[in-house]
Amino acid sequence: MRVIGDRRPDVLRTSRNAWERIEAVVADNMMRVASAFSTSGMATSDLGGTTGYGYDDRGRDTLDHIVADVMHAEAAMVRPQWTSGTHALATALRALLMPGDALWLANGPVYDTLQPLLFGNSRTSLPAHGVQITTLPTDMNGDPKWPALSDTISPRVVYLQRSRGYQARPSLTRTQIQEAASQAHARGAWLVVDNCYGEFTLTEEPTDWGADLIIGSLLKNPGGGIAPTGAYVAGRRDLVQAVGDMLLAPGIGQEVGPTGPYVRLLAQGWFLAPMIVGEALMGGIYASHAFHAAGYRVDPAPDALLRTDIVTAIELGRAERIEVLCRAVQSVSPVDGHVDPQAWDMPGYADPVIMAAGGFVAGASLELSCDAPMRPPYTAYLQGGLSRWHMVMAVNKGLDALQAAD
Repeated sequence: MRVIGDRRPDVLRTSRNAWERIEAVVADNMMRVASAFSTSGMATSDLGGTTGYGYDDRGRDTLDHIVADVMHAEAAMVRPQWTSGTHALATALRALLMPGDALWLANGPVYDTLQPLLFGNSRTSLPAHGVQITTLPTDMNGDPKWPALSDTISPRVVYLQRSRGYQARPSLTRTQIQEAASQAHARGAWLVVDNCYGEFTLTEEPTDWGADLIIGSLLKNPGGGIAPTGAYVAGRRDLVQAVGDMLLAPGIGQEVGPTGPYVRLLAQGWFLAPMIVGEALMGGIYASHAFHAAGYRVDPAPDALLRTDIVTAIELGRAERIEVLCRAVQSVSPVDGHVDPQAWDMPGYADPVIMAAGGFVAGASLELSCDAPMRPPYTAYLQGGLSRWHMVMAVNKGLDALQAAD
């Protein structure tokens, strides 16, 4: 405490006042998750996993029911066969969209890694399969400008990305998602929400607000910092079944799929997720206060009452500052702390990306990480932290390094 907390005592004192709000969210979510587990009938023998086809994998099926309960959904699938959120999102959109269908992107540009699926010219892109993609215009607040009901062909799917990704807009709120659900349903469409970075940041999920299907990566919030891979979908039973059929094959989508050695890690990650997400949120609050006090523009603002994802965006203004901050974060990482991160042309990204991430699970964004596309206005995205104190440590070191470099 003396080493970490005394560096910026005023920032820490202010942050502590806001941490109480997060503790209330953690308590509510933890009780919701614990109740779903304790009433599920999950047994020690369910945690051993399966091989081969994965027939009669009781642990897998029980975890699906638990996640459906937690997310207030008709059905859910949690699978280690998905390697990322992008993989699960691509599976879902291919499952729900037929040739001639329309897909509306309702909150502007989506995350870079989805661009090839949505706008690429490969044989596996959605346009190549006859899906019409429309990006709705947005107002100055980032809210979509919905066409009149009689103006255009109705979409099959309305798509929302809850988190900001690499965009300047804030993450979406309950009110915005409810409005999107209302607009989608008025047109006979399904609302699909990319829920990455958003799980357990509030006491409800988009399925409580009208979303028909939500999708997320276990390398982020619901993996609890333990899941080594995987993703989930939750929502309407027929839509979840369609996604399962696309992942594997029609008729067997939810009946097979071995869990190998992973089912215990996936289940325990979900159980711990509310607590770990709370730690990440409290670390993010400290980051907002500290960088704002140092004169940088941050989002969410230090006095924001709600945080609907675990990301803190910090506008640094120069590429060199991004490099300084990422190197500082990397230097306090528990794994690969000696590595010097460099920007490079990562697959799926339009610009070189620098990423500081030295965690126990490669690419796990719920662990402390900092990344940025190397393009103006040179905004760094700081997220995660299995402990708030790890984030405090990284922020203090990053600010000291920036001050020394300037």
